[in-house]
Amino acid sequence: MTSPQVEHFSHLLSPATLKLLSASGSDLIHTIGMDVVRGVLLDVLTGRNIRDSTEILTRRRIAALNLAMVNLFIKGVADSSDFINLLPVLATEVLTHECSKSERRIARWMLGLTDKAFQNVLRDNPDALDSYRERYIQTCQEVIDYHVQEYGELVGEVRLASGERAAINWLFLIYLLNTIGAQTLTIRGSEKSAYGKLFEKLILGSLLSILGFRYVPPGQPEEFRYEFWLSSQGEKRESDATLLYEEGRAVRFDIGFIGRGNPEISLDKVSRFERQVQLNNSSWYMATIIIVDRVGPQSRIPELARQIGGKIIQMSGGYWPRQVAKELHDQLGFQHELLDMNEGEIADYLQQQLEEVPLEDFIRSGRSTKKKER
Repeated sequence: MTSPQVEHFSHLLSPATLKLLSASGSDLIHTIGMDVVRGVLLDVLTGRNIRDSTEILTRRRIAALNLAMVNLFIKGVADSSDFINLLPVLATEVLTHECSKSERRIARWMLGLTDKAFQNVLRDNPDALDSYRERYIQTCQEVIDYHVQEYGELVGEVRLASGERAAINWLFLIYLLNTIGAQTLTIRGSEKSAYGKLFEKLILGSLLSILGFRYVPPGQPEEFRYEFWLSSQGEKRESDATLLYEEGRAVRFDIGFIGRGNPEISLDKVSRFERQVQLNNSSWYMATIIIVDRVGPQSRIPELARQIGGKIIQMSGGYWPRQVAKELHDQLGFQHELLDMNEGEIADYLQQQLEEVPLEDFIRSGRSTKKKER
C-alpha cells in the first residue's frame, strides 16, 4: 500500500459524512432542520433542560459518524488487505503531511486520540508521534493476546450491499472501537461548545421576539425603542443581548446554562455591567437580567443580584418567559399578554409565536427583520 495522500482516509467517506464531521454549530442546525430546532427552543422556553433537549441531536450525529467509520474500515480493507495492519502507520504519515482538518482529525482517531489528547499526550511534538504509535500498537497487541487466551480467536466477515467485504478479527475490532471511542469523545466535547453558544443566541433572540421586540444587527438601532440586538461588546465585558425599551431605558441580558453547582459564575454575571451608559448622545439607564439554568435553594445569588439592581431568572422554572415579561413590567412598565395569560395556554402560545421568530437572522447575525405589531 502506498503512503497516504491528503485525502487518504476522507476519500472513503461520503461528502455528507465529511460535512457532518467538521460542521459548525450553524451547519449542524441546518443539518438537523429548523423544525427540530424550534422544538428544542420550545422545550427550553417551557422549562426543560437544554442538555436533555440537545442530547438527541448529539446522539444522532455520533450514531451517523459511528456507522460511517465502520463503512470506512470495510472499504479500506476492500481496497487493500494490509489496511488494518498498516493503519497506525498510515495515520502517523497523514499527521506528518499537510492535509485538511478533517483528515487530521480522522488520523488522530485512528490512533485512539482525541484532539485534546493529541495536544496533551504528544505535546504537539511530531517527533513523539512515532514513539506513541509503537506503544499504541504494542498495547493493542497485548490486549489481543490476552483475549485470545481467554476467548479464542475472533473470526468472521462483514459485507456491504455494494459488495465490499472485510475479514473480522480482534485487530480489526480493537482499532475500530478505539477509533469510534476517540471520535465520540471529540464530538461530545465539540458539541457542548457548538450548541451552547448558538442556542444561547437562539433562546434570547426567540424570547425577545416573542415579547414583541424587533431584532436589529449588533449595535445598529434604528428607532431606539422596542429593538434588540445580540452579543454586543460594551465598555467592560460582553452582554448576550441588549434591549432598548424607550429613550433612556434599556436592559442588558446575559444567559448561561449554569447549574446550581456553579454559583460563583452566576455571581460574576450579576456584577459585571455598568448601570448607566452613553447611547445615541444621551445617558441610558441599563437594567440587568441574568438567565441561568437554576440556582440552589440556599443560594444568596438572587439577593446579591437585587442589591446591585440585577435580576436572576431560572430557566428550570416552568414558563420562565413570563417571569422575564414580569421583570420588564416591574422595571419599565412593559405590557404583554403573557402577563395575564392562564398557565395552561402558555405552551401553545409560545409554540405559535416561535413559528414567526426569525431564527435565520439570529444564526447569521445579518439583516434586521420586519417589526412585529404589538
